[in-house]
Amino acid sequence: MTSPERARVAFIGLGNMGTPMSRRLIEAGYSVVGFDLAEDARAHLFEAGGSVAPSGAAAVDGAHVVILMLPSSDVVEAVITDPDFDAALRAGSPLIIDMSSSEPVRTKALAESLAQHGLTLIDAPVSGGVTGATAGSLTIMVGGADRDVASAEPLLSVLGRTLHAGTVGSGHAAKALNNLLSATHLWVTSEAVLAGERFGIEPSVLLSIFNGSSGRSGSTENKWPNFILGETYNSGFGLRLMLKDMKIAVNLAEQIGIPSQLGADAVELWSRVADQYPADADHTEVARWLREQTGRNAVAE
Repeated sequence: MTSPERARVAFIGLGNMGTPMSRRLIEAGYSVVGFDLAEDARAHLFEAGGSVAPSGAAAVDGAHVVILMLPSSDVVEAVITDPDFDAALRAGSPLIIDMSSSEPVRTKALAESLAQHGLTLIDAPVSGGVTGATAGSLTIMVGGADRDVASAEPLLSVLGRTLHAGTVGSGHAAKALNNLLSATHLWVTSEAVLAGERFGIEPSVLLSIFNGSSGRSGSTENKWPNFILGETYNSGFGLRLMLKDMKIAVNLAEQIGIPSQLGADAVELWSRVADQYPADADHTEVARWLREQTGRNAVAE
């Protein structure tokens, strides 16, 4: 890959994660040209020292690398197959890195389709949230051929720690499976904390016990102390995005014939919260929902 001081990166999708990620690339010396449908997102990139393109296709024109940070496979495929975007890709043949939370089977199919036109796509979804994106400490799960992953490594290392999961689509599979675990941890942690509280144990005390014992997880060490105890519910990762990743993981298990009963049950539980909470609700809001349910149960008793 071209050295940072001469490399041009097209960054498509400048939301909660894309904005701090693109800023880190700019600070590392990359020339970042971005596009997002949201005007304020484009403004944030400009303020960080990046260039704003009038369209995704214009951003891709002349790029050495194209990064996609988009909500779903549907959006990724819509962007990639847009005639102007497609023409810009074919003209420049950049390395395409899908850092979205996409569906692994569809990612694999898309990569195979692009390869027929001489284009390379690897997947590199992330874990670590807005905090990790800002600090450059994301865990980046990469799927792709060894040569292509090695080519992307210098750029990706600016954003965090890379782990090569396997062939194309493996990164997206790992991300979805990770978030299924994370969501299940958060739900059962919330049930446990609320049960302990009802018994008379302070939540902060119980969390300290969990964190010194075998029950610790990202939920006990980070989500409950930082976003739930103080009732801010602002981790920066949406409830519906978490639910989407959970569904991807469960669907993947079904596609390859692996039972995922607990995963399916977790999806059903999270879906109840999603049906009742606003579209922009943070995923840590499930703890608030559970507390509301325990409050109703106490009144009923």
